[in-house]
Amino acid sequence: MNHRAIPVFVLIVALIGAGAAPAAAQDTKRNLTVDDLFQIRDVHDPQVSPDGKWVAYAVSTTILKEEKSETQVWMIPFAGGEPVPMTAKGGSASRPRWSPDGKYLSFLAARGEGKTQVWLLDRQGGEAQQLTEVPQGVGSYDWSPDGTRLVLEVQDPSPEDVAAQKDEQQGVKPARARTQPPWVVDRLQTKRDYVGYLDHRRVHLYVFDVKAKKLAQVTSGDYDDGSPAWSPDGRFIAFVSNRDKEPDATFNTEIWLVASDNPDQGKTLVRLTNNPGEDEDPAWSPDGKSVAYVTNIAPELFWYATRYLAVVPAKGGAPQLLTRKLDRNVSSPRYAPDGRSIYFSLEDSCEQRLARIPAAGGDVISVIDGPRALRACVLAKDGTPVALISEPMSPGEIFVAEQGKNPKLRRLTKTNDTLLATIRLAEAEKVGFKSADGTDVEGFLYKPPAFNPDLKYPTLLRIHGGPTAQFDYSFDSEPQIFAANGYLVVLVNPRGSTGRGQDYCRTIFADWGNKDTEDVLAGVDYAVARGIADPDRLGVGGWSYGGILTNYVISKTTRFKGAISGAGGILWAGSFGHDHYQREYIAELGEPWKKREVWDRVSSVFYNIEKITTPTLIMGGEVDWNVPILNSEHLYQSLRQLDRTTQLVVYPAQHHGIRKPSYQKDVLERYLAWYDKYVKGGSPSAAK
Repeated sequence: MNHRAIPVFVLIVALIGAGAAPAAAQDTKRNLTVDDLFQIRDVHDPQVSPDGKWVAYAVSTTILKEEKSETQVWMIPFAGGEPVPMTAKGGSASRPRWSPDGKYLSFLAARGEGKTQVWLLDRQGGEAQQLTEVPQGVGSYDWSPDGTRLVLEVQDPSPEDVAAQKDEQQGVKPARARTQPPWVVDRLQTKRDYVGYLDHRRVHLYVFDVKAKKLAQVTSGDYDDGSPAWSPDGRFIAFVSNRDKEPDATFNTEIWLVASDNPDQGKTLVRLTNNPGEDEDPAWSPDGKSVAYVTNIAPELFWYATRYLAVVPAKGGAPQLLTRKLDRNVSSPRYAPDGRSIYFSLEDSCEQRLARIPAAGGDVISVIDGPRALRACVLAKDGTPVALISEPMSPGEIFVAEQGKNPKLRRLTKTNDTLLATIRLAEAEKVGFKSADGTDVEGFLYKPPAFNPDLKYPTLLRIHGGPTAQFDYSFDSEPQIFAANGYLVVLVNPRGSTGRGQDYCRTIFADWGNKDTEDVLAGVDYAVARGIADPDRLGVGGWSYGGILTNYVISKTTRFKGAISGAGGILWAGSFGHDHYQREYIAELGEPWKKREVWDRVSSVFYNIEKITTPTLIMGGEVDWNVPILNSEHLYQSLRQLDRTTQLVVYPAQHHGIRKPSYQKDVLERYLAWYDKYVKGGSPSAAK
């Protein structure tokens, strides 16, 4: 993820996750409140049992009073029925996976003071049993096809992990906490958000023998290895790794193969792809002869480039690009059980679809499309897709995509129906309009629940992060809460957004705040021209690149009465070496000491700071290494020196995504208070 692609903060993603509320009398419902968002539960990670009779999944719940989130594993009959909790409240369990014989349901959990390990639940009943005992904990895992082994993703142990293991083996009480030693950094990549300063502790793959409970390391070196995928016969594991001489300097991840019984810790590998851009998401064909994956063939554009679906022979050879003509991002490929087609997620024009294509190439067929957003999908044994789907008025729920002559979506889970049955949500209208230069732009209008087309409403332009992302048909808590408080909300997918092809996305390459500013302002003009947005009561804001673009917008126009810049920035040379984007800066802008004119151009807000007169609320996390708070401090201090109306809010110990529940609530309440004070004013005015 990049500093211009991460969502506003974790609340928007992590607190949503239920289904459409059943019909209820309109006068019994009430508008959404901030507190309601903490009652909505997040459904994720559906998994179909080998016999096709059950679907396991995870549900996360935020407990505001306790400042935490808990995740439980559930399962529900594939044919429909009541869900059954598989893990208890009071702890957290994630990544549910069925053993290949269906006898066990496994998951990740950290119990007590221990590290995260793999646990097993016997389908016949009983308490969960801890399976692995990895001192530093397990990051992720998957079952081998025959169910005898697991592949684990494990980070190299820290000195503290080693010392604790030694003390435990010797029966010695842990030593009291010592003074933390200084960080000594010699890597080109110095930081990563949520991690901090980087050392050479890497993530490697291990194979765990379930019966013998023995652990064997199968990859090694000063590289990170991930996304393991077992071959159908269990002999090999495909994985993703950047093994260039200086991996911190390139985007070159490749698909590699390692023998699952490798005796030399991965010194013997087979390189399956040889593309200078990212290759990722490997998936084996059922016969083991091919590996499907996602590839970027324009590495010079890194996150602005289209991701294609490709297939390569497992024994090596030339890859075949299957979606070259599509010019849309794909992800998460998976073969149909018969191997004749490949399913994948497809991002297209505000939709997140499930599509498939013949394994040998051909026409792309939409399996799940329309005004909805696919969030995850797995295939049952007979090839039936089981999907996590969200819609504007319906947070994510699990559906079965029944195929045949009359394909339909059959809903399984109804996690939040009781709550949502009492709430009046805003409808999202997809709209299209022309930008200043005639470019077609898309977006959404969220209208207050009691919307009257004869009135003009205070209007908020909210800008997404990325910029390589898009507003889509999924449930979005931000515009919902603004609409519930009487605002018309304008969401725009400006140039730089995904979903419209590579040329649309790359338009803002090394030219931030130019065409994308024109596009988002055109969205506001569209709403004003329709007579529903009050031109005298406009607000703007966003987080990450949404905050960055907000800063560009208010430096170019004074039409907005209030602005909120979350985790934004204005002086980019000041970030070089301080955040975690040095590789991306060099690729897009060049070295700041060589390309001064480019760096000055993207820092135009700083050099035009006197043009900003909009009252601006500035927010960010104290330990954000994605867009460090330094960037927000640049903006705040500049505006204060000019005696502009502004305020800086810094959330202690928070990263790019604000995760602490009370802080998440504080963010939304400050949003509303700022916009209410500087934008809303009185009631909606009559249209002229």
